[in-house]
Amino acid sequence: MIERLSREGPVPASTFAGTITLTAVGQHLKVLEECGLVRTEKQGRVRTCRLHTAGLTVLEQWIRHHQEMWQKRLDLLQSLVEEDEGNDV
Repeated sequence: MIERLSREGPVPASTFAGTITLTAVGQHLKVLEECGLVRTEKQGRVRTCRLHTAGLTVLEQWIRHHQEMWQKRLDLLQSLVEEDEGNDV
């Protein structure tokens, strides 16, 4: 959904139906809205979805933080493994 919105811009929510039901589309959009990645607007019977790029910035920051944390943990694990391998000699 995010990929399509980034390519095509605002689209009616119903355009996502096809391989999944409209109910599933609604559930996915609700999660994306709660995360701040998508905004929807209802005009009459049509709900239009658009990408909310500010949400992507927050997501990028979250990913960067967790990537740094895991990299530190993996570096520590590598040091421990190398130290243990050195003790086996």
